[in-house]
Amino acid sequence: MDRNKLKRILLDQIEELDLSSIPNLCHRKEENFVDMNSHLAQIVIGVRRCGKSTLCKAVLNNAKVAFGYVNFDDERLAGLTTEDLDDVLMTLYQIHGDIEYFFFDEIQNIKSWELFVNRLLRQGKHLLLTGSNSRLLANDLATHLTGRHNKIELLPFSFAEYCAYKGVKTTPKTTKNIGLIARAFDQYFELGGLPELLTESNPKAYVDSLFESIIQHDIKKRFNIRNIDGLRRLAQHLLNISPAIIQRTGLCQQLEIKSPITLANYLSYLSQAYLTLPLTKYSNNSRLRTQSEKVYAIDTAMMNKRLEAFVGANLGWRLETVVYLELRRRIRYASQDIYYYATHKTECDFVTADGNTVTGLYQVCYDISAEKTRRREIAGCVSAARATSCHNIMLITFNHSEVIEANGLTIRCIPVWEWLLENVS
Repeated sequence: MDRNKLKRILLDQIEELDLSSIPNLCHRKEENFVDMNSHLAQIVIGVRRCGKSTLCKAVLNNAKVAFGYVNFDDERLAGLTTEDLDDVLMTLYQIHGDIEYFFFDEIQNIKSWELFVNRLLRQGKHLLLTGSNSRLLANDLATHLTGRHNKIELLPFSFAEYCAYKGVKTTPKTTKNIGLIARAFDQYFELGGLPELLTESNPKAYVDSLFESIIQHDIKKRFNIRNIDGLRRLAQHLLNISPAIIQRTGLCQQLEIKSPITLANYLSYLSQAYLTLPLTKYSNNSRLRTQSEKVYAIDTAMMNKRLEAFVGANLGWRLETVVYLELRRRIRYASQDIYYYATHKTECDFVTADGNTVTGLYQVCYDISAEKTRRREIAGCVSAARATSCHNIMLITFNHSEVIEANGLTIRCIPVWEWLLENVS
């Protein structure tokens, strides 16, 4: 690429990265896991438009360092090859001078990017990278950057972050504040946590555009998918039925996907691109943990704001998804794992574990006022507690609070908004 043209593009990108005009920029907890003093590559991964670039810019601003920036998701750089990366580097030095810090957005778009990154690391540079494909990054990192990277997963806004963004006070718990928190949760429950969506006047058009970008750019382009219509149908179907246990034989027949191997690949691609998130079944047997996979949407907006969405009226499914996403954040901070528990008679939505030690059981139900529903949810908690020897049991509802005693166990029933704001610093 012509060096003058490249310089103009990179200068344009610097201008676009300026966040001074973004209102209510809120702190993300993941910022604490990025170490800009480290000589390991700091890699932030997550779904498109979840705030990765904003988080990285905030980290760099807080570090008060000069840095070079390139967004490799720019269509003007689509033709770049590995051989062009030295020109990119020279242009960054031309613009910024002798800098030690570099921020590369969506770097996995460049083939063999990891060799370029490894060379900069050997030179003692500090690197902050983002990517929208977990497996692509993981494979390249394992091959060329073993032990030389720190991976940080970023999800859409948590409810606490949503409140911070909207300026909603979460303490003290006065009557007024509780009312405003409840109002904020109603909005969060409806719109989800994708940062840009919160200021969009046409949510469905935004979510549909994001869905298509993930399908086209993060999957089709990177994995050379031929049957893109089949992949799209599968993605739409999974988002319409999530959370749900995957029945692979039924999916092949229903969606006319001829090969089980093709289906397995498609499911993997959707997960790698963070459109869907997998959850495995709890078992003391490692082999059984890989079976009966359950799938969740990356955000409730993907469940009820797509043009072909069916899940809008199912408040229970959306509530379960909100709890799953929050647990996924929390277990990552605590270096734990998350599963679901099920027998042929009962189930418990989530099991958290530290190795072989179960640390918590979480049951989710929108409304337990009906006696039959109440008995079913309590039975699932009791069954999971007996199987795991865990007595830390929580039943998360939309707005009900109670302490339940059952079969010698104490089950804490708590409104979802209150649980989401617990231990928030």
